[in-house]
Amino acid sequence: MLSIIQAAGWPIWPLIICSVLGMALVIERFISLKTAKIAPPKLLDEAIMVSRSGIPGPDVVKQLEQNSVLGHVLASGFRTFNSNPVATEDDLRANLEIAGRQAAAKLQRYLGALATIASAAPLLGLLGTVIGMIEIFGSQGGEGGMGAMPGGGNPAQLAHGISIALYNTAFGLMIAIPALIFWRYFRARVDDYLLAMELAAERFVRHLLSLRK
Repeated sequence: MLSIIQAAGWPIWPLIICSVLGMALVIERFISLKTAKIAPPKLLDEAIMVSRSGIPGPDVVKQLEQNSVLGHVLASGFRTFNSNPVATEDDLRANLEIAGRQAAAKLQRYLGALATIASAAPLLGLLGTVIGMIEIFGSQGGEGGMGAMPGGGNPAQLAHGISIALYNTAFGLMIAIPALIFWRYFRARVDDYLLAMELAAERFVRHLLSLRK
């Protein structure tokens, strides 16, 4: 591996940094986007059950808020009526919408960075390719001497230029393709979570309003 890095030249280092950063982002998103941390399947039913006889107290609301991202959204509905028992439906929906936006921002965290890596890696590989081509043309225009080709080119410099061009192109694609795949995967997963949370919030609103009747 070290020999490949040496053959690829200095343009490979930005790609290595991108690969390490991309791997860290993928691992972080896999951990953070677990269903148990975002939208536990039975959480909505439990929240409705504990509030059938009325809005629960601050301790229960705080526990719900710390449960998951969906729990934070649902807790905002409880807090609306705890802070203002005569709050209107518009107030309730506005507070849930604010909590939903905060949840969406949390779910989409670092996805922009992963998309940037997917876009930038091929360009960095192309930069390495251009630098390798410059090395190749430089080898063909050199003066004669020990190790030089009859036409004036340096075979060692020529080989080095080809290595830089090919390795950087390959590394750029090897980083960009997985980054793009994971970005699309996480985007789809976030969209599914947001849809589930939106439906849960709508059902929760109807439940809270029924308590007022």
